[in-house]
Amino acid sequence: MYWVYVLLSLRDQHHYYGLSADVSSRVKQHNAGKVRSTKARRPFVLIYSEKVGSLAAARERERYLKSAAGRHFLMKMLTESKGSGSPPA
Repeated sequence: MYWVYVLLSLRDQHHYYGLSADVSSRVKQHNAGKVRSTKARRPFVLIYSEKVGSLAAARERERYLKSAAGRHFLMKMLTESKGSGSPPA
C-alpha cells in the first residue's frame, strides 16, 4: 500500500505533493531537512493523505492532485473538512 500526501509549508504557505509507503516517517524526513526539495521550506504540516493500492496508482493520483482539477478537488475537500470539524485525512 502507498499513500499520496500533501504538505503545507508553514514558512511560505506552499504545498508539496508526494507519495510514500510510510507517510509519518516521510513527513519526519521533510521536517528534519533530509529532503533536498523541501529543506528550505520547513516546517511542514500534513494537510491531506490518501491510501492508494499500488505505486503506479499512487503516481497517477499524485499527478492528478498537482493538476488544476486536482488542486480544485483538494481545496474543496479541505474546505469541507474545516466546516465539519474533522481532520482532512
